[in-house]
This record gives sequence, C-alpha cells and structure tokens, in this order.
Amino acid sequence: MLVIKYGGHALPEVGTADPVIEFLAKFHKNGNKFVLVHGGGPQINAELAIHGIKTEMVGGYRKTTPEVFEVVQSVLSGTVLRTLVNQFISYGISAVGLSASDGNLIRAKQRNTELGLVGDVTEVNADILNDLLNKGYLPIVSPIGVSDTGVGLNLNADLVAGAIGGALGSNEVLFMTDVTGIYRNWPDTDSLINEISSAELNEIKASFEEGMVPKVEAVLNAIASGAKQARIFDGRDVLNLELALAGATGTVITK
Repeated sequence: MLVIKYGGHALPEVGTADPVIEFLAKFHKNGNKFVLVHGGGPQINAELAIHGIKTEMVGGYRKTTPEVFEVVQSVLSGTVLRTLVNQFISYGISAVGLSASDGNLIRAKQRNTELGLVGDVTEVNADILNDLLNKGYLPIVSPIGVSDTGVGLNLNADLVAGAIGGALGSNEVLFMTDVTGIYRNWPDTDSLINEISSAELNEIKASFEEGMVPKVEAVLNAIASGAKQARIFDGRDVLNLELALAGATGTVITK
C-alpha cells in the first residue's frame, strides 16, 4: 500500500488531460492500493492574485489570514480536489474526495500566531481510509484540516501525506514535486542523494530552505510514525512516476 503526494507544481492546468492521472488509474485497476494527497500552491497563488489578496511564505509555509484561508480552502477542497476526482472517474476509477478533516481523519492545532491559520497534524485516525481502500475505492485527500474547536486550518500537503503514510504503515510514501530529489548541498542539483537513512537526513535537515523544509519534516515524520520508506522525485513527467514505482529515481529515504 502506498501514499502518493501529488504536488501542486506537478498538477496540470484545469481542464487539460493528465498522463499522470491516466497512469495512476491503470495502476489502481491493476489492483494496487494507494491514497492520493494533493497540494495546490501555484493554483492558490493564481486565485489570490485574481482577488488581489497578498500573501507571503515563511519558512516554506504560507502565512494564512482568514481572508487567505477562504481562498485556500476553496481552491484545495473545491477546484483541485474535484478536478482530480472527476479525472479519475473519467478513467473508470471509484475515486472519493475528502478533506483531511473529514471522517475524523486528521485533527490539527494552530502552528503559531505568526503564520495565522496554519496547522500542525496532532492526530491521525486512518479508519475511514482503510474502509475505503478495503472496498476498492481510491481516496483523494486535500490538506484542509480542523482543530478540536472546529477552526479550519491550512495544512502542508507534504506533512499530511507523511502523517497518513505513517498511520497506514505504508510500504512507501511518494512525494511528487518539482525537484529531482534531495540535494546534499542544497540547492546544488549536482549533489543529488540516491539513498539516505532517516538518521542521516535528520543530521543535515537544517541546511534546507523554503519548500524543502516541510518536505524533509514530512519524510522524517512518515518513517518515524510507521511508513517503511519514502521517496522524493520530480513528478512533472509520468516517466519519472513509472521509474519511482520501480524504485529507480529520486531520493529514497529509509529507516
């Protein structure tokens, strides 16, 4: 069983055919169970620009005011989630779209006041995902969470994927993104690491910046909480996904 994080930078334009989804649909039809968690940073940026709402990134996280959150929630649990579900259905897959808060899947707490309505995962109950998987459905999860008091929170999709991967004890958590993997001397692409243990990655994690910060945190959390291994790779090309599923691209992180 796999958890696949489909990064916003890898997502196609709304209304365009996506060979990655077609490939994953065939993968699912062949009897492979997986959960898809999606991001949507570029899509959120575009919608915020349309509304003239300014935002900023702090340490790889989007500063989320109530005004920004309304757009984030609409894009992630609306436009992006429904687009993905619709495309999988078009290939004959029984896809089910969920927000991370649905069915008591994930509970979260506010990370800090500086970032506003940005949450950290505090609890994962994967029962609803197991039920769907066992009945042949494909769960697709958007990273919109909720606190114990019912406050909606913007969750980092990498962290959601890692948390779900750990809770399900997945064989591998695949992070599809816009980089070829983890670079030992970030951001020097010539220093790509093919394989690294979670202990060694923990030793060098302070060297990463911006969007790689939550990715590395997500990888470490996934393995610490029960996933067998994780892989970060460039998911913008379907051939890379095929290679990743064959264990032949990106950076694999092991226990």
